[in-house]
Amino acid sequence: MTKKDIEQGYYPLRPMQLWMINTNLEHENSTMMNVNGLVKFASEIDMQKIKKTFNEIINGHDIFRCQFVFHPETKELCQRFDGEIKPVILEKISDEEFENLHGKLAKPYKLIKNPLWNVRLFETPTAKYCYFDFYHAIIDGTALAMLILHEADIIYSEKNVKRKPPKYADYILENLKIPPEELAEGHAYWKNILKGFDAKKHVPLPDIEGVAARKGGSVEIPIQNVTRKFFSDKIYNENCFFLAASMLAVAKFNGVKSSVMSWVHNGRVTPIERRLVGFTINQLPISWDFEKDCTVEEFLQGINAKIAEGINYRKSLDMVYNKGLENDLVTFIFQKTIYGDFKIGDTKNSFSDIPDDKYSAAENVLDIEINLKDDDSYSINLDYDASLYSESAMKNLAAMIDEFVLKLQDEQKFISEILF
Repeated sequence: MTKKDIEQGYYPLRPMQLWMINTNLEHENSTMMNVNGLVKFASEIDMQKIKKTFNEIINGHDIFRCQFVFHPETKELCQRFDGEIKPVILEKISDEEFENLHGKLAKPYKLIKNPLWNVRLFETPTAKYCYFDFYHAIIDGTALAMLILHEADIIYSEKNVKRKPPKYADYILENLKIPPEELAEGHAYWKNILKGFDAKKHVPLPDIEGVAARKGGSVEIPIQNVTRKFFSDKIYNENCFFLAASMLAVAKFNGVKSSVMSWVHNGRVTPIERRLVGFTINQLPISWDFEKDCTVEEFLQGINAKIAEGINYRKSLDMVYNKGLENDLVTFIFQKTIYGDFKIGDTKNSFSDIPDDKYSAAENVLDIEINLKDDDSYSINLDYDASLYSESAMKNLAAMIDEFVLKLQDEQKFISEILF
């Protein structure tokens, strides 16, 4: 993309943004890329102040003006940051009307030349709600939980904040300035990791067939074999430990001695990235050869080193996404649940369940999510393509992950002793 294009307001998509959009377009009438939630506010919340708060947040960040467009000359899909913002309003409706709306709030986005977010405020005679819905390629979980909800508390509480938020358009420009030779080193790194990938070995083997593709499925179980206290004196963190357990579980599930999968990093390394309301996450491929035996301690140290290497080369992931190499990889995600209680002013507010919508579909073949709960316990959530896997098979895989969570706590054991 040229300097002239930028001057005219056309910005390139990040590789992972483009990958998400292309994946969504395979099932364009789905909500697979919607990041949404339903908040039930405390009874003492002032809904007029909440309306003012959310309008101030939305007008203060350029990502909410983001629209995907085709370049008029090259026809390349790109993004602009000059879209019109429709004000958030307060809808006063009956409890019966809200109950009828409850399961119909999520809808697919029309991706070209349209807003990519939806915030609705409701007040009924008995309750106060906010439904939010962001297209995932513009907002990630960190932006939502750590930044937007935190900013809502600051604005609602009328605290004085002088610092201007960074712009997502500037973040895109900074990525364009990376020297080609720096990118080339990373390209070679990712190519080396992925050269050994084999979907028949490294993706759980399907146990059903004949069902419509991309049917969404989900299984969640509590982790029985560890709590957060276990990590208090470890040199590795929870992300490393549970990623290692997941790699072992998928290998055992398929009866193989190697693993190639990807893991999600929030992409927020610099001070500006940590304050950026937008989409910064990456999926980083990672591999391990279990034929080369080692102790659990050496394995965890090795995974920790590979994680650090991957973060170092994160700017070169365009090679992975542009060639569609992420499409078939099992993806691991560790996160603190974004749907816990949160504070606005002096009030404690909570998330309510949203019924499954008729537009849902599986985003990936398999996502392994480890969630840290507010009580310092963990759960395993498997989001999977139910056209490939049965619920019982996914429950077995989740149980295997928890099994390796226990086995990895004996650091002097050899991997050959615990894998099979």
